[in-house]
Amino acid sequence: MSVKKKAIIISLLLSVVLMLAKFVAYFITGSNAILTDAAESIVNVIAGSFAFYSIYLSTQPRDENHPYGHGKVEFFSAFVEGILILIAGVVIIFKSSYNIIYPHAVSELLTGTLIIGITGLINLVAGLYLINVGKNEHSVTLQADGKHLLTDTYTSAAIVAGLILIQLTNIIWLDSLLSVLVGFYIVYSGYKLTRGSVGGLMDESDLTLVEEVVEVLQKNRHNPWIDVHNLRTQQYGPEFHIDCHVTLPYYFNLNEVHKEISQIDELINKNGFRKAELFIHADPCLPECCNYCHMSACAVRFEAFKKEIVWTPEIVIKNKKHFENELL
Repeated sequence: MSVKKKAIIISLLLSVVLMLAKFVAYFITGSNAILTDAAESIVNVIAGSFAFYSIYLSTQPRDENHPYGHGKVEFFSAFVEGILILIAGVVIIFKSSYNIIYPHAVSELLTGTLIIGITGLINLVAGLYLINVGKNEHSVTLQADGKHLLTDTYTSAAIVAGLILIQLTNIIWLDSLLSVLVGFYIVYSGYKLTRGSVGGLMDESDLTLVEEVVEVLQKNRHNPWIDVHNLRTQQYGPEFHIDCHVTLPYYFNLNEVHKEISQIDELINKNGFRKAELFIHADPCLPECCNYCHMSACAVRFEAFKKEIVWTPEIVIKNKKHFENELL
């Protein structure tokens, strides 16, 4: 069993157990705040089930209908999870707002507080575990599920604090007010998760990956690599795809071009933080490139070398050779 599958199964089983524990706490106390936490746990279970299927699907090999693999389903999974969180938050806000106006009695708050506190600690450990595994495995789904559990932890902590305050002051309507405030936080968390997943589905460039690639190339640049431009990234679940243009001396034969491109591919996958599939287009140099070209033994140079252009993410993502960027 893969690390990702193991992590999501652990998360799913924990979510079921903690959901049952929170509903027991609600039936004991009748607290709206605890019901808020229990309702969010239902979302955890549903989202965890969908996440498990998406991870199973994302690990399937490429086929004729999916030449880039099935990894993008993880973004869809994170989107669904975000929408479920948003819905849960809105429902919680409306129900709790009603109970601020028409409060109802609560009881056994100490027992409920202990149960919610314990479930919050368990979610904290599980959430950090999922985020860590998700980062190591480059899984959007695991990171989304981990962040969701951390959100659950924060709401549990707020609810515990509120329940203690209610027991000290005996102001019952504070229970519903606390639930409303937690509901707004849940809606905000759902929005952030949804926004990130939509970015992935729309092939939003991964700026962190671009920075990693540019740093590796800049530190290990070879003289024939005159410039790098039109660099773009895509993520398909755990897989990363990078395409870019590299300007090489126009007189290089096909074997020399292939050698330089292969070295770039090897360099990024050897020294980068993530494995990636590269598609590199070779451009021939132009006379305007001479003033920043390191090929000192070039027999067809039009003008002397003046200065090196330091590659940065802002430069390499543009679809222009560097002399067109007005950097010299």
